[in-house]
Amino acid sequence: MTLVLAFRDVGTPDLARRGLTPASAPPAVLLLDVEADLSVDDDGRTVWSEPAFPVAELARELALRLRLPAEERTDFAFDSMTYDVPGAVRIAATGDGWRVGSVFAPDAWSSPCPWPVPARALTAFTDSVRTRVAALGADPHLVPAAARPATAASANGTPCR
Repeated sequence: MTLVLAFRDVGTPDLARRGLTPASAPPAVLLLDVEADLSVDDDGRTVWSEPAFPVAELARELALRLRLPAEERTDFAFDSMTYDVPGAVRIAATGDGWRVGSVFAPDAWSSPCPWPVPARALTAFTDSVRTRVAALGADPHLVPAAARPATAASANGTPCR
């Protein structure tokens, strides 16, 4: 099973209008203005996608979430300053494993998987966004480093369904 949070066409389209650059913009502005086309893909199937998504804000929240110990791990609903409702990206535990989806496509979810599978996908996403933030000229610490996910062995060989 391959779960991917993919993004492309990263940019800061509103900064110039505000007279700012990635190096001069305050962190709160950058979190909203670093945008990209985002998709959640499950084995080549697009579960959900959204253009001009605040990927830095999402990556920051996910990186902080990935640092939580297992006993504090609960469902996640991305509560962005960009959207009126929380859950543009949702991560939910089910009896069969963890799934990723969006409130904007309530019936579309990734396949359920043991936690290490989404954890690796989320960590890869946060690492990539952090790299792109730095390439734009902003402080890479805007997106903190995520905790390293558990190894595949910790999934106990349980496949995604």
